[in-house]
Amino acid sequence: MNIDPSTLLTLIAVAVGAGIVGGVLAGLLGVGGGIVIVPALYFALSLTGMEPGLVMQVAVGTSLTTIIFTSLSSASGHYKKGAVDFSLLKLWAPSILVGVFLGSAAGGLIDGRILMGVFAVVAAVVALNMVFGKKKTEVEPKGFSKPVWAGFGIFAGAISSMMGIGGGTVCVPLLNILGYDIRKAVGTSAAIGLVIGLPGAIMYVITGLGVEGLPPFSLGYVNLVAAAVIIPLTVVFARVGVAIAHSIPQRVLQLAFGLFLGLTAIRMALDLYHSL
Repeated sequence: MNIDPSTLLTLIAVAVGAGIVGGVLAGLLGVGGGIVIVPALYFALSLTGMEPGLVMQVAVGTSLTTIIFTSLSSASGHYKKGAVDFSLLKLWAPSILVGVFLGSAAGGLIDGRILMGVFAVVAAVVALNMVFGKKKTEVEPKGFSKPVWAGFGIFAGAISSMMGIGGGTVCVPLLNILGYDIRKAVGTSAAIGLVIGLPGAIMYVITGLGVEGLPPFSLGYVNLVAAAVIIPLTVVFARVGVAIAHSIPQRVLQLAFGLFLGLTAIRMALDLYHSL
């Protein structure tokens, strides 16, 4: 399909804004930036006249591609602050990887509106927990058997790859509920973003090959123009987010995460309603 110049400029402008905001939030909240990039790209791509289902799939696939680089930048910054738990990462990464392949395969084949519904519901549940959840006076990680951790990992990987996010949206509140310090949860989730982004992006490229109606310069469900604009910005601004995350109180960090997700869930639910 062809895109007129004004629509292409709009897409680039939205990608610039998404790259800056997504980068800051990636470092601040360990979310990979996808929670901003997916709805932003959805809005911009919807102006091209694409089929609604394809719009969401391209937004998710492109977001996962940007997360590869954003996670590297964000995780590196958190590592220097001592906020990445490598024992947890080693325990959790294999099962998350399994979830990513399952979620990406499903996301590339099902109706894009189902992805929108998953995005809105998961974001809303997480937001409510982060804002209204019981405050912890003590931080002590809970012990679980490896099969239980594997179950959590498959769930987190599948949902994250279907939503086009880096894992923080699911992993940060989950780790916080399980007793992990919020900053360590954010730092470790930033590293998990790489485990999700790379295989997830590859799967969306494969499942989108040969699909008709995609915008120019697309490789499967990944739009290379949007990715090229977003990646440099998220990499730079992720470091800004890391600095903020380690300079504000933990409760403020929780509230910021929850309120942002709540607004995102409302926006995506409205988009879903209008598309039906």
